[in-house]
Amino acid sequence: MRPRLHTVVHLCAAVLAAGSLGGTLYNGVEDRGTALAFGVLIAFGELTRRNGTRIREAAPLAAAGSLSYALLGETAGRSTHHGAAQVVTVVLAASLLGSVPHVGRGEGPALDPSARRVLTVGFVAVCFQPLYNRGTFDDWGGPAHALLLLALLSLTALCDAVLAAALAHSRTGWPFLPTLRDELRAVPGIGAAVIATGAVMALGVAVVGLWALPVFSVPLLLAQLSYRRYAAVRATYRQTIASLARATEIAGYTPAGHARRVAALSRAVGRDLGLTEPELTVLEYAALMHDIGQLSLVDPVPDGATAVLPVTEQRRIALLGGAVVRQTGVDPRVAAIVERQADPHREQPLAARIVRVVNAYEEKSREGGPGGPLTALEELRLGTAGEYAPEVVEALARVLSRNTEGTREHQGRAWRGPRTGLSDPGRGWVTHG
Repeated sequence: MRPRLHTVVHLCAAVLAAGSLGGTLYNGVEDRGTALAFGVLIAFGELTRRNGTRIREAAPLAAAGSLSYALLGETAGRSTHHGAAQVVTVVLAASLLGSVPHVGRGEGPALDPSARRVLTVGFVAVCFQPLYNRGTFDDWGGPAHALLLLALLSLTALCDAVLAAALAHSRTGWPFLPTLRDELRAVPGIGAAVIATGAVMALGVAVVGLWALPVFSVPLLLAQLSYRRYAAVRATYRQTIASLARATEIAGYTPAGHARRVAALSRAVGRDLGLTEPELTVLEYAALMHDIGQLSLVDPVPDGATAVLPVTEQRRIALLGGAVVRQTGVDPRVAAIVERQADPHREQPLAARIVRVVNAYEEKSREGGPGGPLTALEELRLGTAGEYAPEVVEALARVLSRNTEGTREHQGRAWRGPRTGLSDPGRGWVTHG
């Protein structure tokens, strides 16, 4: 078997790290005071990291400090002499040291971000340090030097986005281009802050010395704090939606965990079909609340299986559900999806098609016993002539087949996939049960 891409990336990062460490040990550490100062900054940045499944850059200060050290040519007007190998060694050692408390809490850095950090820092250091040490940039003063640093950092950010998308594609099978698009969308946010801070740090240290490091770290730390507060508000918002979605379960209208399973699997299908991250969030909210209209029923539908109801009744429940969602203050697009989930699939938006197919699959697979998932998928394929969108059914089949445990579902085992956020508070979703 050929090695998967993420394994190749990890091996490349390991080779680069080992080679850099060996070269640094052989040649010794140049400018030890500067190396120690940047090492302390990077370690502190790692200590302030915020772990999470949807965080683009968990340790922005450490990333900015790493890039700044890679682009450092002078300290208070005095030329530095460290090379690319020392840059990688200092960044790696400081990152590992700063991660020790996180490891003690069971939240150590994952391999993919660590490999990306080593490769991106190595890339920018190799592009800058050898040429600088040869005097190539001696005539690049003032604005030209600043533009050079920004250009190198922007190219590094682009390479990092491509690498992150490739790793996600290799691990999960998600389509590469939509994943790359999401990564590039994140660059103008926290990525731009890291790039700007890295460039300013390198320029500041060149003029005023190492005192520039704490001064220019403050804005990024404040931005990180503000982002944490924003993330906390978003988390509360998500939890509110999840609690509202559980109303049908508490009232006995739907089985326990039904909305969560539909939301998690809908998100995976939407990602397979190339939806962006904001579109996936709207889809997840709509899937969580797709059954909220059942609260208007006097007599609950057995097991909440609305797929077996007449079309007129399905539409009535969907419209009532959309009206409830609109009263909650959630994004109006969520209510529109809930309202249209019972329309003919050719008239539905893509998100409504996904919710309809996944909901039907979850209901049919739950009713079919041990062989339910396979039978449900076959029934959905037979229904693509008029009731279900063919492209969504095939995307669902791809999502199910990508998981190594999916082939054992007929034995009654739970299928687990990548963590998907609020709808998946554990390690993944289950397709039935």
